[in-house]
Amino acid sequence: MVLTSNPGFAQDAAKGEQVFKQCMTCHRIGPDAKNLVGPALTGVIGRQSGTAPGFAYSALNKAAGENGLVWTDELVMAYLPDPNAFLKKFLTDKGKADLATGSTKMTFKLDDEQKRKDVIAYINKFSEKK
Repeated sequence: MVLTSNPGFAQDAAKGEQVFKQCMTCHRIGPDAKNLVGPALTGVIGRQSGTAPGFAYSALNKAAGENGLVWTDELVMAYLPDPNAFLKKFLTDKGKADLATGSTKMTFKLDDEQKRKDVIAYINKFSEKK
């Protein structure tokens, strides 16, 4: 995998690895990662929402992906504070308010901006940006 960074983000991947421990309740990351309660996050940056192989996504998450949501650093930053609100707004902004129903399986919220930046830096260690 390619380590990438976004110059607009002051990131610390080592700190992000510590933050990611909270995510490990539901997610794994790395070459041998498997889906758990949440999908494996290896390669998530640059991937269409709702398409990790072998994971049963919520209708909300699949609808967002089918309507153009491809994960970037910036979109993950916006997603982590409130996953449900983010996906519903994404679909509504795409003119698909009728699909902005239900909820994602992700109940965890990460409000702290620096922790989000750091965890994104860590996740990027396992993603190939396109």
